[in-house]
Amino acid sequence: MHELGIVFYIIRDVKEAAREHGVEHVNAVVMNIGEVSTVVPEYLTDCWRWAADKEELLKGCALKVNIIPAVTRCDGCGAEYGTVAHGKTCPVCGSDQTWLLRGNEVEIKEIEV
Repeated sequence: MHELGIVFYIIRDVKEAAREHGVEHVNAVVMNIGEVSTVVPEYLTDCWRWAADKEELLKGCALKVNIIPAVTRCDGCGAEYGTVAHGKTCPVCGSDQTWLLRGNEVEIKEIEV
């Protein structure tokens, strides 16, 4: 389960941002998690609750997760399509000359104080 490691990095970054801006308590952290990022949102939130409550700055702080749909772009025909439904093969032209446009994100979107 790599979600716990990710939570430690989130906490580190939030603590750093809070210190830079003189924030004494954080109410929520909003994350963008890509649909094909390999992060399991339920595991992430479980790990968050355990780890965040150990930090005075983050006691009771919510972790909000936005799921970013995975979209692939085809270089053969220019189509954009849902990655999960169709994989690497373009459903429009059948090309395998495709690349992931979005959906692999693991990023802090905002910190609510």
